[in-house]
Amino acid sequence: MAAALKRVLPLLLAAWALTCSRPQRIVVGSKNFTESDLLAEIAAQQIERRTGIPVERRLHLGGTFVCHEAIKTGAIDLYVEYTGTAFTAILKQPPLASADSVWRFVSAEYARRFGLEWLRPFGFNNTFAILVRHADATRFGLKTISDLARVAPRWKAGFGYEFLERADGFAGLAARYGLHFSQAPTAMDLGLTSRALADGKVDVIAGNSTDGQIAALDLVQLADDRGYFPPYQAAVVVRNDALVKFPALSRALDELTGAISDDEMRRLNTLADVEHRDIADIAREWLAKRVP
Repeated sequence: MAAALKRVLPLLLAAWALTCSRPQRIVVGSKNFTESDLLAEIAAQQIERRTGIPVERRLHLGGTFVCHEAIKTGAIDLYVEYTGTAFTAILKQPPLASADSVWRFVSAEYARRFGLEWLRPFGFNNTFAILVRHADATRFGLKTISDLARVAPRWKAGFGYEFLERADGFAGLAARYGLHFSQAPTAMDLGLTSRALADGKVDVIAGNSTDGQIAALDLVQLADDRGYFPPYQAAVVVRNDALVKFPALSRALDELTGAISDDEMRRLNTLADVEHRDIADIAREWLAKRVP
């Protein structure tokens, strides 16, 4: 985390300095994976078409901590975060199962500590997905993460950098399920893990449950039978000063509340990652159909 922040901090500070003289506009950021880019583009287009406020996009900025620093410093005005991520990674709370309780807690704490407001969630839960190849799941009778413990000593794991560091990540998962792999998990970019699993470079990964590549690459998600992961509802996090400056902003984004189901988010990700459609086109078509 520290290394990532050190690399991007000069960029964030420069961007923050420019905010003092920038014209009247909203700056929308995103994390460095497809779903975050898609949701940011949906939010950006919704703002543009409902309010007429110019929107600047700063997509694919980096991971959770990079985007959190960016919005705190004013380098961006809003981005999409996940409730469980904020609860455990930013606020350092132990995982909690109640989706509503997690959302209420992060809403209150972000307002108190950072001057940030959480809007209501989009409607889907993108939890961590412990994934294996379909052939291996069939061969070894793997249905749950508990089942994984039987084969883990002979397997190689590959996880994203954040998953290896977070409070709701690998260390806690391994302790909860008694997982011991043949060697320390390989750290890799989250966007590369699914392909690495499909190509046999690793045997198990922690992906996203709404990833469109799960079906396309014939992967299987193991059930979290011991309830380790908290809810990860996606929602817009926005600076309070932006809401004050642009009163129409909240009304526009509120129209997205509850508009995307798990299956719908998976479909949108498939359009981008599997069919290689442009995210701006995907967002435009979805908004025209779902939020006319």
